Amino acid sequence: MPSDGKDFYRRRLPHYQPVHATFFVTFRLTGSLPADVIAQLMEQRQLRERLIDQEKDPERKKLYQEEEHRRYFGHFDSFLDRAQEGNKWLADDGVAGIVNEGILHRDGSVYDLLAFCIMPNHVHQVFSPVGRRDSSPYIVTKILENLKWYTALKVNALLGRRGAFWQHESYDHVVRNDGELGRIIEYVAYNPVNAGLCKRWQDWKWTYVAEPYATSLE
Repeated sequence: MPSDGKDFYRRRLPHYQPVHATFFVTFRLTGSLPADVIAQLMEQRQLRERLIDQEKDPERKKLYQEEEHRRYFGHFDSFLDRAQEGNKWLADDGVAGIVNEGILHRDGSVYDLLAFCIMPNHVHQVFSPVGRRDSSPYIVTKILENLKWYTALKVNALLGRRGAFWQHESYDHVVRNDGELGRIIEYVAYNPVNAGLCKRWQDWKWTYVAEPYATSLE
C-alpha cells in the first residue's frame, strides 16, 4: 500500500455526479495525513460496508450507504483539522493566495461558486457547474482536475519544488436540497472556527460565502 493510501482511496470513494446539480467537494494536500490514520479509516469503513452489504432491503441499504459516506467524510475531515503532522503548505499566504485566485477565477465560467474555505491542509468548495457552449455542464471531476493541475503548477514554482502537490482523490457529494445546502455552507464557513484558527468565520482570510448565504450566517 502506498504511503498515503491513495490507490485504495481512489477505488473506494463513490462519485455520483448528475448534471445540473450542486456539489460539496473537498480535496487535500498530498502527505497531509499519516498512512496509519488512512489505514484506520479504511479498516473502519470496510467493516461497516460489510455489515451494510448484508441489508436486503434496497431502500434501507441505500440509506445506510449514504450515512456511511457522510460518517466517513466527517471522521476524515476531523483528522485533517486536528493533524499535527503532514504537509500544511496552504498555511502559507502565498500558497493559499494562488489557490484562492484559482478558485475565484473559475466562478461564472465553469461553475457558480457558493462557498469555499482554504484550510492549512485541505480545501472545501460548494458550487454548481455551469453550461458549456453545447449547454452541457462541466463535469465535476474535470473541474477539479484542471483546478488542481493549475494551482499545483503555480505553487510548485513558488516553492521551488517538484512532484505531487494535491492528493489524487477528491471527495464530492451531491447536495440534495436547500436545507442540506444551508447546513453544508455553514459547515464550510465555520470550519476554521471549529478548528480553532479564528473566532469568527468572517475573520478567516481564505473563506468566501456568496449572498444570500453569507447574510443567513450572521
